[in-house]
Amino acid sequence: MKTTYRAAIVGTGSISDAHVRAIGTTGGRVVLEAAMDIDAARVAAFARQFSVSRTYTDYAKMLREVKPDLVFVATPPGTHAAISIQAMEAGAWAFCEKPLCGSLAEIDLIEAAERRTGCFTSCIFQMRFASSTAHLLELADAGRLGRPLVGVCNTLWYRDEDYYAVPWRGSWDTELGGPTTGLGIHAMDHFLQLMGDWREVRAAAATLDRDIEVEDISLAIVTFASGALGSIVNSALSPRQETYVRIDYQRATVELTHLYAYTRDNWRFTPAPEWKDDSLVQAWNQFPPDVGSTHGAQLNKLVLDMDAGRRPLTSGDEARKTIELLTAIYKSAFTGEIVARGSIKPGDPFYRTLHGGKAPKRFKG
Repeated sequence: MKTTYRAAIVGTGSISDAHVRAIGTTGGRVVLEAAMDIDAARVAAFARQFSVSRTYTDYAKMLREVKPDLVFVATPPGTHAAISIQAMEAGAWAFCEKPLCGSLAEIDLIEAAERRTGCFTSCIFQMRFASSTAHLLELADAGRLGRPLVGVCNTLWYRDEDYYAVPWRGSWDTELGGPTTGLGIHAMDHFLQLMGDWREVRAAAATLDRDIEVEDISLAIVTFASGALGSIVNSALSPRQETYVRIDYQRATVELTHLYAYTRDNWRFTPAPEWKDDSLVQAWNQFPPDVGSTHGAQLNKLVLDMDAGRRPLTSGDEARKTIELLTAIYKSAFTGEIVARGSIKPGDPFYRTLHGGKAPKRFKG
């Protein structure tokens, strides 16, 4: 008989709807029993809308009384690490919105709590969990496409002053960063999944047109362990919005164009001139049943991980790889250095905070 996991959600703002939809895809394997928010009116409205029987404004009390198996963390970014650790200390796994935490120091604390409790925290990186990405990785791992040589990862979004009027946005302490951390992190994590381990980064960042203390634009050049090169752009200033990931393999170009989510129809496949044979194109076209890049796709994989008691994909070293890239982009942008993976250690100001206590260049008049 399959286990039913009792869940609670912390934070009932706009993203909480996606978590409720995700729970609805689990076929009853996950049941939402409680909701917590520091805003009593907001959590009450959430409970009425989604028929949640128990509401709280005190997180510790909720953990004591509900004793959930799984905690959905949907609070502002600056609180993610502490809430996830507290969930694990109470015997629950955590399913945490991005960014998972605000520093390499915090991810070390999360990993220490995992070792201590036997529970895990999985960062929500739903772009990894579409069936079309699994299909691409299968072809790449089988050597059908050759080596990846060139990569492009663009998160070109638009966020106006009203967006940044929300009190916790635009601040290093509460949002933890600008579009590098809050917007582009999804595409960058997906990019790393496809391109493999990164080796070093050189970057630039600035605040060009928003009245915020974090950056509103960043650009990076990444060298991968394979020798491949990639470019990354993260923008909050782009009126025609687009998320674009492109990988030029030896035998084909694979492109993904979308905004916040994708299915198999968002991909484009172009074989190299000398590889325009039916077998390669046919292999690409043999997609499995389509599962999009949704919270539900990731949650259903997490349920299987909970069944098996194994580490989820977007935790541990895989989560650290993405957080370390964010940190390296900021360090390179703010110091002018080329930053190697593994070089940011305790004692480095960038180990304690993503931005190392520094700020981007400002050009807004």
